[in-house]
Amino acid sequence: MTDATRPDQQLARRHRKVAVWCAAVVAGMVGASYAAVPIYRMLCQLTSFDGTPQRASAPADVVLDQTMTIRFDANTAPGFAWTFEPEQRTVDVKIGETTLAFYRATNTSDRPVTGTSTFNVFPEQAAVFFNKLECFCFKEQTLEPGQSIDLPVSFFVDPRIVHDKNAGGTTHITLSYTFYPVVAKPGPKPGLAEKPANSTPATPRAVPGDGRAG
Repeated sequence: MTDATRPDQQLARRHRKVAVWCAAVVAGMVGASYAAVPIYRMLCQLTSFDGTPQRASAPADVVLDQTMTIRFDANTAPGFAWTFEPEQRTVDVKIGETTLAFYRATNTSDRPVTGTSTFNVFPEQAAVFFNKLECFCFKEQTLEPGQSIDLPVSFFVDPRIVHDKNAGGTTHITLSYTFYPVVAKPGPKPGLAEKPANSTPATPRAVPGDGRAG
């Protein structure tokens, strides 16, 4: 082996190492992009960060003779082949009252599509007082081509909100969802979440056509 060929071989080995590292970085970035939505959702649910509401295992102990207007918002990620919208835009509820509302989703593509949703409450200071008992957002949802489903959410506003120095003056709360596509997984077809263990049965009041629950 000549002195001229040895540096060329060393340079080639360096190039192969760089290529391997680049491939590993790209693979890691792709994996992180798929994990970003569930990781973000888990963080928000644990901390109420960014206006994420709480999950409750039992309804409120009391219902106040004060009302709160709840607004419903729906969004989908760019390129996600679903239509997604609330079946009611607003509803007036009594603080502490368990209420049942619905969203509607339709798969507009020619193949099964699985989606997962993130959710937020505005204003952010009210998020810790907005409690969900049941929600379609607790699990992934799979729709067949052209299929439409009603997606329920059962919730109440914690009566303690009226005594909070930051959220006590709140009169309107917006519940917002955004659906994102996920990679299909083998196993049982995703559906609505089961009730949390040791939960007290709630009797939610469905929202009628006039948008008033009380």
